[in-house]
Amino acid sequence: MKLVKNILLSLVSIISLLLIWGLLEPYTIDTEEEVAAIPNLPAAWKGQKVALIADWQIGMWLSNTNTIKRIVEQLIQQRPAVVLIAGDFTYHAGENPNPEISKAVELVNPLVKAGIPTYAVLGNHDYGMDSKQAPPNTQLAVQVYQALEKAGVQILQNETVALASPKSGNQNQNLLYLVGIGSHWANNDKPAIALSQIPRNAPRLVLMHNPNSFEKLPANTAPLAMAGHTHGGQLRIPFTPEWSWLTFVKEDVVHVDGWIDPSYGQPGNRLYVNRGIGFSIVPIRINCPPEVTLFTLQDLR
Repeated sequence: MKLVKNILLSLVSIISLLLIWGLLEPYTIDTEEEVAAIPNLPAAWKGQKVALIADWQIGMWLSNTNTIKRIVEQLIQQRPAVVLIAGDFTYHAGENPNPEISKAVELVNPLVKAGIPTYAVLGNHDYGMDSKQAPPNTQLAVQVYQALEKAGVQILQNETVALASPKSGNQNQNLLYLVGIGSHWANNDKPAIALSQIPRNAPRLVLMHNPNSFEKLPANTAPLAMAGHTHGGQLRIPFTPEWSWLTFVKEDVVHVDGWIDPSYGQPGNRLYVNRGIGFSIVPIRINCPPEVTLFTLQDLR
């Protein structure tokens, strides 16, 4: 009996420590430095940094807005050439989404005022969808879109924009194209439409919210595709990051974080999934800190 009691006490202690850490970890920031090879990258873009953040989830109880603010301040100091936000600005916005949308605008404003080009796509929660079966709230999506656009963040929905390098001399000869894909759950991810807007073999980055949109990209069209949505699993077993709660509760394949196995998607395409900043369901992260990804661009000819 004494042995059983000690084992139970040990288990309770371990679980308690994990929960305490799970409440503290969301306030840490993990900056992942990655290198991305882009075919036909203009010389003016070589060595430039592109920042990726995702999943603010504003409106979730105990929203992690202080960490978002600190990350924005960090990015302003680092001054990447571009900041990309992979959707889910809001979370269960309700009948009056104005407070959540206003908070998102308030948090992103410093990036815009600092003169850092900032682009984004919308996620499922920006359509009020907490499941694939939920009907998309297009009115909410329009409100999020309009507020962020007014604040100076360009929202891409199956669209492409040409990016000029900060150190570019001849703008027309040093363009990098950013392809933004619409929300997967809202049935608005149409990469063929977005890809049709760029010249053949032009250098490009592809931004989406849901990693599942990656499968729709034709071969050799996305040397660097970026997504969020998964929160990295949010609750992961220590020392076994491939095991998270998503591993056990999702019926479909889950592409959780980091560089995804090249067997997923079409040949010549590469996907990176960011762990995001906010939460889903519970305000806890275990073995899964909020992430800022900084890609250094290199040429691949």
